[in-house]
Amino acid sequence: MNETPQTVVDLITRFLRNLSDLKAPAYLEMHLRQEFLNPFFKALGWDMDNQQGHSERFKEVVHEDSIEVEGRSKAPDYCFRIGGKRIFFVEAKKPAVNVDRDPAAAYQLRRYCWSCDMPLGILTNFEHFAIYDCRAKPKLSDRAAKARIALYKFPDFLTGWAPFAAVFSRDAVLKGEFDRYAESVTTKRGTEEVGNAFLQDIESWRVNLARSIALRNRKLTQPQINFAVQTLIDRIIFLRICEDRKLEPYRQLADLLSKDGVYRRLGDVLRKADYKYNSGLFHFEREHGRAEAPDELSLSLEVDDQALRNIIDGLYYPESPYEFSVFPQEILGQVYEQFLGKVIHLTASHQARVEDKPEVRKAGGVFYTPSFVVNHIVEHTVGRLLNGKAPKQAKRIKIVDPTCGSGSFLLGAYSFLLDWHRRWYEAQGPERYKRQMYRADNGEWRLTVAERKDILCTASLASMWTFKRSK
Repeated sequence: MNETPQTVVDLITRFLRNLSDLKAPAYLEMHLRQEFLNPFFKALGWDMDNQQGHSERFKEVVHEDSIEVEGRSKAPDYCFRIGGKRIFFVEAKKPAVNVDRDPAAAYQLRRYCWSCDMPLGILTNFEHFAIYDCRAKPKLSDRAAKARIALYKFPDFLTGWAPFAAVFSRDAVLKGEFDRYAESVTTKRGTEEVGNAFLQDIESWRVNLARSIALRNRKLTQPQINFAVQTLIDRIIFLRICEDRKLEPYRQLADLLSKDGVYRRLGDVLRKADYKYNSGLFHFEREHGRAEAPDELSLSLEVDDQALRNIIDGLYYPESPYEFSVFPQEILGQVYEQFLGKVIHLTASHQARVEDKPEVRKAGGVFYTPSFVVNHIVEHTVGRLLNGKAPKQAKRIKIVDPTCGSGSFLLGAYSFLLDWHRRWYEAQGPERYKRQMYRADNGEWRLTVAERKDILCTASLASMWTFKRSK
């Protein structure tokens, strides 16, 4: 891609000719994406319209709707992927926004990429293309130029197309040029990986919560405090992630901070979650046919408002650097494994201390299984069991992880089962399976919620820890 494609030359010519009109407030971001950005990245070899017919999981480019909450979109406008793996994000702004000088737009892009552990990201209004090193933890006070490693103006592509295409074209990514460029231009100075930062935050929350709960609930035992603190943090993070992924109302938790008695009103939210999700994370009442005992402790506790405020405030834009709509499950798994490696101890005066578990100290730390290892093992175990089977037979398979930590193998097995069932129904003719499949707005066939639940329940995905608790 040494010469500028004619498509790009035409885009540049048209943009220049109509620049004053395009920079008017009435010209929206969605128009820019359709008329300029989509054909621009198509010229770089990306399958912008999924003409190859890949499933949702393996589409090369994921387009997000332009939905704004509190002045920010809920997800990056473009996610470019290879084999389902995210490579880089592009955040688009309408031409009226000066992305070369706007610190809020830069912060938004860097939050997305940093939360997803991506080295590079692009911010553009087509007039400018700003490339950012996203390994440094973003701060709201950062200037627009902070961590920016290149700034192209659209006429630059008439003569400078080759350097840009040599990094961000599809072929360049496949040949490893994107990775090599990222390694050459990024700096370790001032960087902090998102997993380490998130772990430090939740460990701080655990210490503060443990001290508050131990002080206000003097009759609690050490196991009870460990259960109460860990479960409360798990529940808050789960609900906050659901907010960013449009499963819960945005700012549902933040709105609790408007009055005193935060924990009492949080209890109402947790009870609703029990009814909605019917999971072990929210289980407050005895249920017929369910052996697991309900949590009769958590909602009876007294918890200081300030301890909760420190957690909840730290999970929302703009103070929070985390964007949970793109937070990878691998990072959550790594953080959770490390989190489980410590335990709360009570002193003789009922003061709470957090220490490494003895077995963790002896082993020299906690280790997380990388996703590519999980996928390989699942494919060569569950995958082989499914060979030659139909869904009815496949649903008789029971899967157990005897050493379950963060659940990475169980999640990997479930994801594999979902893909396997979808491919099987598509091969047989999805129109015949109306209970199992439906056609999405983009024309793709997907598994229904009922079928996903059926696969989850009939596969009996479980850990040995679950079996022990249920006995």
